[in-house]
Amino acid sequence: MPDAPASPPERSPLKVLLTFDIEVWCKRWRDLDNGFPRAFQRYVYGKHRGANYALPKTLEIMEKHAIRGVFFVEPLFATRFGIEPLAEIVELIRAAGQEVQMHMHPEWVNEARPALFEVTRKIPNMSALSRADQSLLIASGIQLLKEAGVEHVSAFRAGGFESNRDTLLALADNGIIYDSSLNMHCRNTGMGLTPSERTSRSQPIGPIMEFPLSVFRNAAGKLRHFQIGSCSLSELTWGLRAAHQAGWHYFNVLSHNFETLIVKTSRPDHVVIGRFDGFCRHLSQHRDIYPTINFSHGPFETEPAGLPEIVAPAWANAHRFLEQVYRKGWEVVGGRLFPY
Repeated sequence: MPDAPASPPERSPLKVLLTFDIEVWCKRWRDLDNGFPRAFQRYVYGKHRGANYALPKTLEIMEKHAIRGVFFVEPLFATRFGIEPLAEIVELIRAAGQEVQMHMHPEWVNEARPALFEVTRKIPNMSALSRADQSLLIASGIQLLKEAGVEHVSAFRAGGFESNRDTLLALADNGIIYDSSLNMHCRNTGMGLTPSERTSRSQPIGPIMEFPLSVFRNAAGKLRHFQIGSCSLSELTWGLRAAHQAGWHYFNVLSHNFETLIVKTSRPDHVVIGRFDGFCRHLSQHRDIYPTINFSHGPFETEPAGLPEIVAPAWANAHRFLEQVYRKGWEVVGGRLFPY
């Protein structure tokens, strides 16, 4: 009697890193002191008609579905405006039971009072600095977050994903062991790394464990990263299935504290809010396959070389285009949509 065919091996769960870059930006670099209070309220709270639709809404949705996340908080603005606003952000996140790590935009360096080091111009990204200066900024960020209530920083993400090898060395100088600055959708990410290091594979690079942002190719072949504010719910849930079937170990998704708001306003973007709620619901319903993790769950395994790219089907891309039409209120069949 012939042997029964072997059952296909069960795939391991796909660990999901739901990551948020938490930033505050004023409209212009001029007149910062007058503009910051309003900017802080918009970017952090997004108050509209008595409800908060920015960071508190994100935390509320995650709590409803019991989802873990990682909140990369930018601390350098506190060198200009003091530790209290930074501590307020940290308390919101920690009170919701979520993890705080460090994000960094060195554009704030020449606004610091007192100066962190001598500089007379805007610094656009971390990779524009030497290893020594990057290490100094990272040390300053760790201290600011500590003063704001963060006991330990173990992970980092560079602003604009513009990191280089010196960034990783500077992180190691300061005892940070995880990085999530690589994004292969961005041209200037991971400068100075070798081709085998500059990939979307989670792996050690020197002393640092790197967790790149997860990317896919759309139906036209263009590389895109998975982001709550710029992918349809169909693309996000399809991406989870495709990555799991392809044998990926990690799925690293991006969002920001302000993605639930209509651009340049504090009005809620109900399309993005509904999308995020739907994505969290999907993760919650399938948490045995897609467990959400943070950096306290280490140590982590290296993904094998040669994992396949995933290519989104046209129907998933089409859902995004339809949502964009709806969100922007474009003219459709001689009329205008006003969803808000």
